Amino acid sequence: MSAALRGLHGVVHYEPGRAFDGYTLFAPMYGRNVWLVDMWGQIVHRWQVENLPGNYGQLLPNGNLLYAGRVLPPAIPEFAGNGGQVIEMDWDGNIVWEYRDPYLSHCFAPLRNGNIMVAKWHPVPEAIAAKVQGGQPGTERDGRIYGEAVQEIDRDGKVVWEWFTFDHLDPEIDVIGPLHPRDRWTNLNSLYEMPDGNILVSFRCINTIAIIDRASGDITWRWGPGHIAGQHHPTVLEDGNILLFDNGAHRPYTTIDYSRVLEVDPRTDKIVWEYKDNPIYDFNSFICSGAQRMPGGTTVICECTKGRLFEVTREGDIVWEYMSPFYYEHPIFGTNNMVFRCIRYGADHAGIRDADLDPGRYIDFNALVPRRLVRSPRGSQALRTRYDVGAVVAGGH
Repeated sequence: MSAALRGLHGVVHYEPGRAFDGYTLFAPMYGRNVWLVDMWGQIVHRWQVENLPGNYGQLLPNGNLLYAGRVLPPAIPEFAGNGGQVIEMDWDGNIVWEYRDPYLSHCFAPLRNGNIMVAKWHPVPEAIAAKVQGGQPGTERDGRIYGEAVQEIDRDGKVVWEWFTFDHLDPEIDVIGPLHPRDRWTNLNSLYEMPDGNILVSFRCINTIAIIDRASGDITWRWGPGHIAGQHHPTVLEDGNILLFDNGAHRPYTTIDYSRVLEVDPRTDKIVWEYKDNPIYDFNSFICSGAQRMPGGTTVICECTKGRLFEVTREGDIVWEYMSPFYYEHPIFGTNNMVFRCIRYGADHAGIRDADLDPGRYIDFNALVPRRLVRSPRGSQALRTRYDVGAVVAGGH
């Protein structure tokens, strides 16, 4: 990363009144902290965790934090997105519930009934694996292909519902992308409970999002091949449309790598909205990332590999932008500030409306420095105030 980009920290752009006012939760991928920041980038709460956060966490209505810890060493070291632990912590960082399984991936979803949905690696039966198409020949793991078990776990740690990817996928349709290894059929990277109780999932390696009927286990809708590549984080909007982050990983028929955020109408399979940057290659994250539609119609986006969290209007105007100041060393990725996903919460969210959100408790991190006033790049006379959080190289924080 260039010195100029690495010098940007905290909120670098904010337009009050156009951005959705609230608090943003995120966990740097290689630190042992989960952070909650306000619209000015000031840290208002911090959870220090035992294991590396399994790429993201979220707040429950009671104010507790639910996150997936990455237990090291992982059960299958070659697989990205390992977890091993799902933990619920109260506001003060005390563990109030925990579930462990060495084969858990990073995926989880809290359910309305109080249970937790998780995903775990599971070998594909040999008879089915022999029919799986695509991927790089000879890249199975010890001759095997792995799928996933999706499980509903109650608060006693009992599996009360289970669904296996390989029981419901079709080797003729669900083909692994040609540049992916054959050690994983799908690499399930997202779980989401829909309003009707069905489950929306994302399968990265087959460029597919799908809806699982909870009662029958059938896949009732699928979409993606030829449209998306290596996607993450599909969610259902109030009108029934689906929002997702299209990473563009191994996107066919293009010479330029780029990412975009899409809104798809599952009733017509049509893309009804998209966000891309200009120039198109400026917005690009090969892995992870996510998008969240806010009540006012803006969309909060996490561009993982740049550690960049930002918010755009329906027209594509950026109205809030934050650069994670937390950098870490990784044996493969090197020095980075990557953030898997972020979630914005309104001030009236049940979990935080009565919480202590005084940024003064984190004064060492919150050295806000006004940078300069700049004019809108769209040519209007509106002035935009830029702020910069003092550089924090947080190897041990």
